[in-house]
Amino acid sequence: MRFVNGSRSEGADLLDSLADALHDPMLVFDAGLRVLYANDAAFQLVARLHGATPAPLDVVGAWHPDLVSPAALAVAATEGEWVGEVSLPAMSEAHPIALRVQLVALRSAGEARYGFVARDVSADHARRDELSNRNAELKEAYRKLKGAQEQLIQSEKLASIGQLAAGVAHEINNPIGYVHSNLGTLADYSRHLLTLIGTYEEALRSPGPAATAEIAELRRRFDIDFVVDDLPALLSESREGIERVRKIVQDLKDFSRSDRGDGWVVADIHRGLDSTLNIVWNEIKYKGQIVKSFGDLPAIECLPSELNQVFMNILMNAAQAISDQGIITISTGSDGGHVWVAIGDDGEGIPETNLLRIFDPFFTTKPVGKGTGLGLAISYGIVAKHNGRIDVTSTPGQGSMFRIVLPVKQPAAPAAE
Repeated sequence: MRFVNGSRSEGADLLDSLADALHDPMLVFDAGLRVLYANDAAFQLVARLHGATPAPLDVVGAWHPDLVSPAALAVAATEGEWVGEVSLPAMSEAHPIALRVQLVALRSAGEARYGFVARDVSADHARRDELSNRNAELKEAYRKLKGAQEQLIQSEKLASIGQLAAGVAHEINNPIGYVHSNLGTLADYSRHLLTLIGTYEEALRSPGPAATAEIAELRRRFDIDFVVDDLPALLSESREGIERVRKIVQDLKDFSRSDRGDGWVVADIHRGLDSTLNIVWNEIKYKGQIVKSFGDLPAIECLPSELNQVFMNILMNAAQAISDQGIITISTGSDGGHVWVAIGDDGEGIPETNLLRIFDPFFTTKPVGKGTGLGLAISYGIVAKHNGRIDVTSTPGQGSMFRIVLPVKQPAAPAAE
C-alpha cells in the first residue's frame, strides 16, 4: 500500500472510512477463514441474511456457511482471484440474495490473506426475471395475435366466397343443367339402340324380308343415323360440363383451405390466377373483358391459397370499379429475383384522398353490406408476409393499376409462422 502524502496511520483511517462508505460488503480473512476486517456494508448484509446480527462473527462460516465455498477459495489461492455469483437465502426477505463476488488472494508479511468484495445483484436478477416473464408474455400475445390474424384471413376468405356463392352456383348450375338434359337424351338413345340390337338378334335367328323391313322401320323411327352422329357430341359435351364443375369445385376447395401449418411451397402463379378467375368469373364476365398477357415466370416460394385471396380481392375491386363495360388486364413478368403481377381496369379510378387509405383496415367506399373494408388490408398483409409489396396507381375517371411484386425465393426464415 502506498501513501503519496500523509502518514500510514492517517491513510489507514481514510481507507477505513472509504470502505465503510461503500455499499458493497467487504471482508478480509486469513487462510483459516478467520475474519480480520469487515466494513459496515458487510454487517448490513449479515443482518439481512439472518434477520439480526449474529455473534460471534469471528470466522467466515458464521457470516454464512455458503458465503465462500472451498472451491472458490482454492481457485483464488492458486490463480490469485475467483469471480462468480452466489445465491444465499435471507431470513427476512422473500427471495434469496444474489451476490456477485470477487475473491482476491492478498499477501501480508508473508501470510496468506483473502479479500472478499460482493455486489448485490438481486435487483439485476429480478429485472432479468421480469424481462424473461414479459418476453414470455409477449411471445404468447404474439401467438394469439398470429392466430387471430389467421382466423381473420380465413374469415375474410370465406366471406368472399359467401358473396360469390350465387355466381358460383350459377356457374355450376349451367353445366349441370345441360348434363342433366343430355343424360335424358342419352337414356332415350340407349333405349332405342338396345331395341334395335334386340331386333337384329331376332333377325339373325329368323332372317327374312319381314325382319329386314322391321329393322328398316326401327332405324327410320328412331332416326339412328342422327343418333350415331349426335351421341359422341352429347358425351363430349357432358364430359366438358362435368369437368367444368369439377374444376370449379377444386378451385373453391383450394381457395377456401387454410395454409396454416402447410408450410411454404413452390407454386405456379399463373395457375393461381387462372384458378381465381374461374371462381370469380360469373362476377366479372358481365362487367369487363379479360385481357391476359402472361410472361415467362419461374415457380415461386409462397402460400398459394393466400396469394389467390389477394388476386380475388383485386379482381373483384376491378370489376366493381367498372360501371358498365370495360377491360380488366392481367399481366405478369419477372425481374431478377422477383416476379410481378399487374391487375388493371379502366373503371372509375380512386381519388387521391382515398388512395392513401385504401390499405387501412375497415376503410371502404362501398355501400353498407357490399364490403367489409378488410379485403385490401388483408391483401397488403399477405403480400408483406411474402416479403413483397403492392404498388397502386390510379387516375379518377381512367382506372387503376395494382402491381404486386413477390420474391422468387423467400429468405431463410419466411415471415414467421
